[in-house]
Formats: sequence, structure tokens, C-alpha cells
Amino acid sequence: MVCTARDRSGARYKVQENIERFFTRFVEEGKATVRLREPAVDVCLSKANASNLKTFLSAVRLAHQGTDIGALPLSALVPAKTSEVEKPKTKMIITSRRDYPLTKNFPYSLEHLQASYCKLARIDTRVLCLKKLRKLDLSHNHIKQLPATIGDLTCLQELILHDNHLESFSGALCSSTLQESLQFLDLSQNKIKALPIQFCQLRQLINLKLDDNELIRLPFKIGQLDHLRFLSAARNKLPFLPSDFRKLCLESLDLFGNPFEQPNPLVPSVQLKIPLTLLECAARATINYRIPYGCHLLPSHLCEDLEVAKTCQCGSACLSSFIQITVTMNLHHVAHTVVLVDNMGGTEAPVICYFCSLDCYSQFLDRYLQSHG
Repeated sequence: MVCTARDRSGARYKVQENIERFFTRFVEEGKATVRLREPAVDVCLSKANASNLKTFLSAVRLAHQGTDIGALPLSALVPAKTSEVEKPKTKMIITSRRDYPLTKNFPYSLEHLQASYCKLARIDTRVLCLKKLRKLDLSHNHIKQLPATIGDLTCLQELILHDNHLESFSGALCSSTLQESLQFLDLSQNKIKALPIQFCQLRQLINLKLDDNELIRLPFKIGQLDHLRFLSAARNKLPFLPSDFRKLCLESLDLFGNPFEQPNPLVPSVQLKIPLTLLECAARATINYRIPYGCHLLPSHLCEDLEVAKTCQCGSACLSSFIQITVTMNLHHVAHTVVLVDNMGGTEAPVICYFCSLDCYSQFLDRYLQSHG
């Protein structure tokens, strides 16, 4: 075993057949590092007597090879003083290309890593090995694509990608362990046009920043983000908001500078198929009666269609046969604080409404005409 004085109780690690590598370049200065396989940690030794350190490393090598403990060249251990113990590094901030480590690994103990203004074209694979990361800030770089392996960072709570060259956000990331951990996501100032259907699986999100992209729509099921409290999507290309937007309960909302269309409930987009197709009837029944389904029962494309089924004002589902209109919604219905939508002082925006039949649309139209009579 190797015992490290990370705190007063220390930490014990297996040595036999568990050493991946020794780093002894600065052993004459009393410094060395022992890299373990399981768990994947670096045991960093510093401020040691060079002669004693060499003896200790020799003993560790022999223990790794399975030498009996009685034959190891070990002297009596003297407990280290608290002031002599070097705490594991948990935070690293890099703000220029010249300071970015090219030949040295990041400490495995890092919980907060910022690497901004480093001209990174992709995410360093060494970063993806930092399993304790809680906050990763890669803002102000040139990153075009996100690797799916970011989803392996099981403790990641904050991901900041402000001011990069991203054109998409992978559906695979939305289906990863980020579902359980990610609370803050900053994708502002990129080139994203749409987010995947799976995006709303990131159910722990509290703060979402999408400003200064090229978004033409928000996630269809955005209402599923029931922990979301702060949303900003200013200066995009949104013509309207999805129907599910009504389900949000926000503290702050910023949609300034989007080219919202003027809603007109009297000019519907009619996509009804009369009579309804068998597929439409089956899909509506599946959702309305909450019948379990999955890729083991239905073709995957049908499952995807069911996941984005529309909801009529009457509460029933519709798939590809519906009437669509846009109506005005005061954003204070979903947010306590609302940044003005435009320079005219408005806090209203168009939101989509769906109707499963002519009958439902007619009932809505009657109410609308009476209230605007």
C-alpha cells in the first residue's frame, strides 16, 4: 500500500501490479510522481530528501513487482506535518495559448478547469480523462465539434462553450450521464441553428444560455426542462416559440432581438388528413391511452415521431394531422423577470398552438372572436 497524507486520515492505495509509470525527472530536487492504474490518480511527492526519496521509490518498484514486505528497504515512517502536505490541485485557469500545457498532463484531481483564449480547434483528449471535473470552461476558442466522450465526465455540472465555432450540439451528449449532472450550459456566441430532439433529456439544467447563435427554433419539448430557471436566447432567428414553452417556470427570460412573426389566429396552417390514416389513429391512441412503446416494439422512426407528438388545446395528441396557428403570449406568464423582446417595450411573443380537429379549432375560434369582438 501507499498512504498519502491528503488529509489527516490519509488515503491508501494498492501498489502491487498497480503502478502505471514513475516520473523521476526532478528526483534530485526531492520531487517525483507515481501514477497508479486503479484508481487513476497521480501520487505527487515533493519537498523530500533526495536520498530518502530514491530509497522510497526503489521500495515502491519492488512492491509493485510483488517483493515480500519484509525485504523492502523501508525506514521508520515519521508522520508529515500538515504544513508539509501539498494539497491536490482542484482548480486550474489558463487564459493564453502560451500557458497551455502541451507536454505535461493535467492533474487528475482537477474539479474546475478553464482554458480560454487558447485557440483550441478541438477538445483535448487529456481533459476528457479528468473524471472529477465539475466545471469546464472552454470559452473563446475555435472548437467546431464536441466529442461524445464529454458525456463520460460524470460529475460535470457546468459546461461553458461561449464564443466558439460550434454548429451543433450532439444528441448523444443529451443521452449521456450529463442528464443527471449538468446544471449550467453556455452555448452562446456560436453558429448553432437547431438543438436535437434529445436536448430536453438534460432535465437537471437550471441555467441555459443560447444568445447570439442562428437558432430558427427552440427545442420542441422545452417544457420538460422543469428545473430550468434562467433562459437566454437573445439575438437569434426565432420566428415563434414552441407550444411547450407555456410549461416553463422561469426566474429570468431574455429573448431580445429575435425576428418574431406577427401572430394571426385567423390564418391557420391546415394539415388535416380526413379521414385520419391508420398510422395517425394508432399514434394518437398510443399517446392518449399512455400505451408503453419503444424500439423493441416499434420501428425507431415511429418512436421518434411519437416523441414529438403535438398536444391539442383539448389535451389530445396529434402526430402529422393537425391545424397550426400562432397566438400571442405575454412572457410574464412563464418568467418573473423578462427582458424586453424589442425596442418598443414589448414582453409578448408568438407561440404555436395545435388543434387535432376542425371541431377543436372552431371552438377556439369562437372564443377568440368573442374576446376580440
